[in-house]
Amino acid sequence: MAHVMTQPAPEGSPPRRRAWRGILIGWSFILPNFLGFALFTLVPMLAAFALAFLKWDSYSTPEWVGLENFRRLLRDETFFVALRNTLYYAAGHIPLTLAAALGLAIALDRKLRGVQFFRTAAFFPYITSLVAVAVVWNMLFNPTAGPVNQILHALGVDHPPRWVASTDWAMPAVIVTSVWRDMGYYMVLFLAGLQTIPKEYYEAARVDGANSWHRFRRITLPCLRPTTFFVVVMLTIQSFKVLDLIVVMTDGGPGRSTLVLAQLVYREGITEGRFGYSSAIALMLFVIVLTVTVVQFRLNERRSTR
Repeated sequence: MAHVMTQPAPEGSPPRRRAWRGILIGWSFILPNFLGFALFTLVPMLAAFALAFLKWDSYSTPEWVGLENFRRLLRDETFFVALRNTLYYAAGHIPLTLAAALGLAIALDRKLRGVQFFRTAAFFPYITSLVAVAVVWNMLFNPTAGPVNQILHALGVDHPPRWVASTDWAMPAVIVTSVWRDMGYYMVLFLAGLQTIPKEYYEAARVDGANSWHRFRRITLPCLRPTTFFVVVMLTIQSFKVLDLIVVMTDGGPGRSTLVLAQLVYREGITEGRFGYSSAIALMLFVIVLTVTVVQFRLNERRSTR
């Protein structure tokens, strides 16, 4: 029986040319975005990592100092003050924004007249100029003439807080402002999650006699677990890198009561010109956020496997 020998396709065969053409077309779509990411994100990140082991003020020649910046960081009281303030802000901002966003989403996830208007109104603060938001809330929190303290006076509070002028109340004022600004964005995410829950679940629960609290606990919360996990991770990252709102409202004051790690990075690098030490703080902030995020993912995996 004659055997027919199949010759391999030559290197320049049409199938191979089509494969290379597909690869080139794919890279042509990816390349513009990748170049922007590489130039404005990846390269600065790698440079910041390298600077953490150098002493450099942008004028003199960079000097290798190894771990000296990190040893200095561990002896720096201001770093631990900023770390404590950052944790304080995150501990208030994350749960309050989560609760407010979920409450808004549940309240507005129904067919009511004008519900689109209220959804837009709740989302509007997130796209409003942050400077305008900070200025308005500073006026509201004015210790002497602000509407907040006037309302407290009317309610019988003789000595209301001095808010942004007080070392004890400045951070709560910033947290309240940030919750008001951010809850609309996360409300939209929760609304998307709520609309994926089959209505049959609630109808079956009503037939079984479940009240509103039981339906919320046994149906809404479990079905929203992926959305809630995503929101918590995003809120955590956002809380640890907060900078703009604090700079505009308090600039880290009074004293150091609202100084956070991101602002300390800016002060040490841009204001003081200590780019090596600033990069060391930024690297520590990155490690902290990465650690917290990894822990969140591990906890979510454990809950999902139960």
